Amino acid sequence: MSAGTAMFNVKGTMYPGHPSGHGGPMPTVSSVPLPQPPVQLKQEVPEEANGKPDESQPELDIVINNVVCSFSVRCHLNLKEIALNGSNVEYRRENGMVTMKLRHPYTTASIWSSGKITCTGANSEEQARVSARKFSRILQKLDDKYKDIRIKNWRIVNVLGTCTLPFAIKIVPFSQAFKEASYEPELHPGVTYKIKNPKATLKIFSTGSITVTAPSVNNVQAAIEHIYPKVFEFQKKKEKADIDAAIQLKQEKENATKRKYGQSNGHRKKPKEENDSDDD
Repeated sequence: MSAGTAMFNVKGTMYPGHPSGHGGPMPTVSSVPLPQPPVQLKQEVPEEANGKPDESQPELDIVINNVVCSFSVRCHLNLKEIALNGSNVEYRRENGMVTMKLRHPYTTASIWSSGKITCTGANSEEQARVSARKFSRILQKLDDKYKDIRIKNWRIVNVLGTCTLPFAIKIVPFSQAFKEASYEPELHPGVTYKIKNPKATLKIFSTGSITVTAPSVNNVQAAIEHIYPKVFEFQKKKEKADIDAAIQLKQEKENATKRKYGQSNGHRKKPKEENDSDDD
C-alpha cells in the first residue's frame, strides 16, 4: 500500500432488525489525499478512461458503533407513572431514572424526572434523531399532561467509531515519536492519542485496530484521516498472532450481536421442568 491516497467508507453497524441490513443511512464516501496538509475531501470517486472506478486506491471502512444524543422535553416527568404505564421500561430507583428501549432503531433512553433524556445505541446521527422523536411520541401517548411535549436542546454528545488497518503498528516507537501519544501497557494494551482539532481521542492497537471517540461522525472520519499518515510510517507486516487476535475479536463481536438480537419476540422461554412425574 502506498501512502498517496486512501478512501474512507463511513457506515453504521449492521444489525438484523433493520430491513435493509444497515444501521441507518450511509454517509458519503470520501477520497482523501493523506500526506499533504490541508486535507481536501472529494465527494466523487475517481474514474479511469473506460468509465470504471479506479480500484488501485486502498479502502478503509470506518464503522460507527454508537451515537449518543441528549435532549430535554421541557416538563417534569413522573417516573413511577412511566414505569407502570409504559412498555419496555425499567425503573431504576437507585439511579433515579427510567430506561426505555426501542426495537427500530435499537436504542435505549435514560429518562430523568427533570425531563432530560439521553439516548444511546444509534448507528448514525439520523438514527439518533429518529429515536429521540419516537421516545418523545411514546411519552406524549402515555398521559394527556404530556401531550405538549417538545424536543429542546437536541445534540450529539458522543460518537464511537472503529477502523481496522490492513497492517500492524509498532506502537512503542509510535508512542515515543509523538507527544500527543500516551502508552501505559500496564493499564491498557493500546496507545491513547488525543487530537485537539478536530476534537477526538483514539485508541491505537498493535493489531492495526483503531477506536475513535469524538463529538460527531465528521470528527471520527477527520481523526482517521489525521492519524493514517502517522501510523503508516510505523507499519509492520501482520503476524499470525495479530490475525488470530483480529479474528477472535470479530467472532466475539458477532456473538455479542447474536446475544443482543437473538430473542426476536421479546419473550424468554421457560426452562423445562425436570422430574414432572415426581409431583404426581
